Amino acid sequence: MTLPNPRTTFLLMFLTVIAVLTTAFYMEYAMGLEPCPLCITQRVMFLSIGLVSLIAFLHNPHTIGRRIYGLLVSLCALGGLYFSGRQLWLQSLPADQVPACGPGITYMVEMFPMSEVLKTLLTGDGNCAEVKWTLLGLSIPGWAAVSFVGLILFGLWQAFRKR
Repeated sequence: MTLPNPRTTFLLMFLTVIAVLTTAFYMEYAMGLEPCPLCITQRVMFLSIGLVSLIAFLHNPHTIGRRIYGLLVSLCALGGLYFSGRQLWLQSLPADQVPACGPGITYMVEMFPMSEVLKTLLTGDGNCAEVKWTLLGLSIPGWAAVSFVGLILFGLWQAFRKR
C-alpha cells in the first residue's frame, strides 16, 4: 500500500478542518446552537490548523519545512485539545460548581474590556458547561477532542515520516 505524499496529506488535513468548521457553522445557523466562548476558541484553533495545512499544501516543502508545518499543526491541535478538554471538564462538574453564565460574546466584545473577553474565551463560563447536543454519547467538545487528537497524530506523522 502506498501512503499519500506529504502534500496530499496536508490537503487532507485542510479538507478535514473545512468539514469540521462547516459542521460547526451548520450547527450554529441551521440547528440554532449558539456557540459558547470555548467553542469559539476551539474554532479558532481549527482555523489555525487549516491555515497551516493550506500553506503547507501550497508551499509543498521538503523535509525541514514539512517537519515544521507538521509540528505547527500538532501544536495548534494540542491547544485545541486543551480547550475542548476544559469544556468537557466544565460539563462534568456538578451543577452547584459550574461557574456563572455570562452574556453572549457579541455583547461582551461591545461592552467589556478586551482582557475580560479574552479571559472568558480562554477559561469559559457557565454557558460552556451546558450539553446542547450529543452523538454516540459524546458532546460537541468530545467530538472536537477526537478531531484534535487525530490532527495531532497526523501532524506528528507528517513531521517524522520517512520521505
